[in-house]
Amino acid sequence: MILHLIKDTPANSSALNTCLRYARKQTDSILLSGNAVNCLLQAEVLAHLADYKIYVSQEDVAARGLTRFLKQIEQVNYSEFVALSLKYDKVISW
Repeated sequence: MILHLIKDTPANSSALNTCLRYARKQTDSILLSGNAVNCLLQAEVLAHLADYKIYVSQEDVAARGLTRFLKQIEQVNYSEFVALSLKYDKVISW
């Protein structure tokens, strides 16, 4: 079980695309933080992530004024992020 941490948008980095090549849909999860939360506004990105367990940083969503747009995605605060990182065998930052 791996928690994949993505910090940048697909427009600025290949991190998400690379992550999706290696992430296992049944056991891994993806946490979007920083500018990566913006990519969830794109239908194409949401379609690629549909089969994965996705989390977003609550603080980063709020800082960008996206809370009302991302209600369907589970938001985690910093303490919950730490708990998630302990739940998974590995955390990979892309």
